[in-house]
Amino acid sequence: MPVNPELVGRDFPATAPYLVGREKVREFARAVFSDAAPHHDPDAARALGYADVVAPPTFAMVLQDLTLQQLLAEPDSGIELSRVLHAEQRFRYTRPIVAGDELVARLSVTGLRTMGAATMVTSEAEITDLEGAHVVTATSVLVVGEEQS
Repeated sequence: MPVNPELVGRDFPATAPYLVGREKVREFARAVFSDAAPHHDPDAARALGYADVVAPPTFAMVLQDLTLQQLLAEPDSGIELSRVLHAEQRFRYTRPIVAGDELVARLSVTGLRTMGAATMVTSEAEITDLEGAHVVTATSVLVVGEEQS
């Protein structure tokens, strides 16, 4: 089944609140080889004016992944994980993610573009705090290859 063109404009429900944990931030920082003190040391983060450790910028992918799982679970999407390549990722921050934040994410499919035997699916996850204040917009482009017969 090809990628469903009716995905464009589709909005998904907000994810359950995600509590950003200090150890999760530290683990993620180690995984991406970020040894900056504010990612590991609460005192270093506080010295910069933050309440706790600050997540590396790509930490937003943890929340965006929850939204992309919703997209992949859509029975009419035409997107199968075995045919997906993650081609592009961008982040637009209002403020950093900090341990102790409770965040929700809402996914919108913003574009489809067919290129030969593949379709590029662009989506944006708006990540906000529980009061609705914007934290980051995470934009992904997935390349979905055609089904093999």
